[in-house]
Amino acid sequence: MSQSKNSEATTSKLWGGRFAEPTDAFVQRFTASEAFDRRLASQDIRGSLAHAKMLCAQNILSPADLAEIEAGLAQISEEIALGSFEWRVDREDVHMNIEARLTEIIGATGKKLHTGRSRNDQVATDIRLWLRESIDAVTQQLTRLQQGIVELAAEHSGTVMPGFTHLQVAQPITFGHHLMAWYEMLDRDFGRLQDCQARLNQCPLGAAALAGTTFPIDRMMTSDALGFESPTRNSLDSVSDRDFAIEFTAAAALITTHLSRMSEELVLWTSAQFAFITIPDRFCTGSSIMPQKKNPDVPELVRGKTGRINGHLMALLTLMKSQPLAYNKDNQEDKEPLFDTVQTLHDCLRAFADMVPALTPNQENMRNAALEGFATATDLADYLVRRGVTFRDAHEVVGNAVAHCVSESCRLEDLSLSTLRGFYNDIDNDVFDVLTLEGSVAARDHIGGTSPRQVAAAAASALKLLASR
Repeated sequence: MSQSKNSEATTSKLWGGRFAEPTDAFVQRFTASEAFDRRLASQDIRGSLAHAKMLCAQNILSPADLAEIEAGLAQISEEIALGSFEWRVDREDVHMNIEARLTEIIGATGKKLHTGRSRNDQVATDIRLWLRESIDAVTQQLTRLQQGIVELAAEHSGTVMPGFTHLQVAQPITFGHHLMAWYEMLDRDFGRLQDCQARLNQCPLGAAALAGTTFPIDRMMTSDALGFESPTRNSLDSVSDRDFAIEFTAAAALITTHLSRMSEELVLWTSAQFAFITIPDRFCTGSSIMPQKKNPDVPELVRGKTGRINGHLMALLTLMKSQPLAYNKDNQEDKEPLFDTVQTLHDCLRAFADMVPALTPNQENMRNAALEGFATATDLADYLVRRGVTFRDAHEVVGNAVAHCVSESCRLEDLSLSTLRGFYNDIDNDVFDVLTLEGSVAARDHIGGTSPRQVAAAAASALKLLASR
């Protein structure tokens, strides 16, 4: 009697034939993944339909079998969409839940679906399908953010602000030029996502557990049906490879690193000490005790979430570093970091895409800040070089002039012509053209320069490129 119950408990598993006792209840919960991998359900069903159609085309399944399987999977899709599908932890994962339910619906024919495949190639296919679609959604938000950045840059191609090195005023630039630097960071990110998507677009289905299958399958047929570029080339690598997940997460870590750098600037710029920009109230929160506070919570939170994604990257790298070929249960731990990375990245990009176009620069404060810190000192040195002074000598002359201004608490542009000639006698009235902020930015009129003309041209070129995506 006891043996009969044991047999019933073990054979209720789709793999339970060789086991003499049921899985421990805790171990069952500990090893199950259905709670989080159920989000792969639509991809799993798509892969199963492609697999079944291929089996039928290869005369491994009959047309009647295929029709039953298609009808059963359609019903399961509807149940999942309606929320009536019963997810069971004892069925371990998304694959077993769907296959067991299929067998409940259509009977023994449902047991034929797994012919010529394994959960190993099945899950590898599902994740690739899911990530391919997820990259499309992330890229859409990334492009929307770039669009907002470029449009704001075009509007402020001539708005002067200080450029910084070491967080000290360095040279005058325009707000549009600074924004276009943000755009360039994100454009490299776009390219990385495209590269990642191209590399993951290989179909593992047909690799089976690790060595392929003895059935006469047509891997090209399933690959084409699922929109992959081609089948993967090695069955061992097919089921154990998670490079694509690591590569995406690495790209995501770089994107959020860029967003974090932008966030840091936004947090600084909204402070009373800078007051360069205003973020609309809808992207900020207040304080529970200080009624005057308006906190830049969106950029602060994005800055914090960068650490979260960096952690996921390290988790995936560590997960894979000691795994022998081929599949190991460790790989179950790939999904939650990847799923959370996609969701977190998508939300960060969406928040920025909504917020950045609504930023309002405080142009007077920006300009006043650019007047501090002797931002046009390099322009004066360049002026002297054009007068025949070697750059190192010009550097020293201007350094002496700056030291004088520091002692007198004045600016370079406040110095009289006679005072300037005291540092170098061959200076004329035209020197004051280069000591103005507008003259400084306008003089940098080359590709990549901060002149309003170049910024406007760069923005126009970027808008054209974005429109072509």
